[in-house]
Amino acid sequence: MAEQLFFNSQDKLSRYAELRPQLEALIGSETDSVANMANFCAALHTAFGWFWIGFYIVKNQELVLGPFQGPIACTRIGFGKGVCGTAWADQKSQLIPDVEAFPGHIACSNLSKSELVVPIIKDEKVWGVLDIDSTKLSDFDAIDQEEIEKLMTWFAGQL
Repeated sequence: MAEQLFFNSQDKLSRYAELRPQLEALIGSETDSVANMANFCAALHTAFGWFWIGFYIVKNQELVLGPFQGPIACTRIGFGKGVCGTAWADQKSQLIPDVEAFPGHIACSNLSKSELVVPIIKDEKVWGVLDIDSTKLSDFDAIDQEEIEKLMTWFAGQL
């Protein structure tokens, strides 16, 4: 198991390339999903320093807060509600450059300005979502979406 993450690159795509094998070493052999979610969030926070990174897990027809890095967060989100609930309902990622412009946005923190939510699909249904927030407008782009989607596809195989 890795005890520390190392990054040499400054550009985003290279940083994702450095992150993947370190994540595999960190959580690839661990069978506990809570431990893996916690370390996954910590690894993304270390790599990119985003404001909030966390998992919401589908339980009893709600998204329930799981492990995260950042300030306190909304505990439960309904199907189709907010950015996370929309990612769940549509079974597709939501790349939101300005959360204030998203109809029905749920403001867990007024410091959040942009958001990327990627569903985790296991056995052809949404198991949960990874939610990432930034304090900067338009902080996420197509590279982030594509790379986080790849990581979530891999992560779903670890569940």
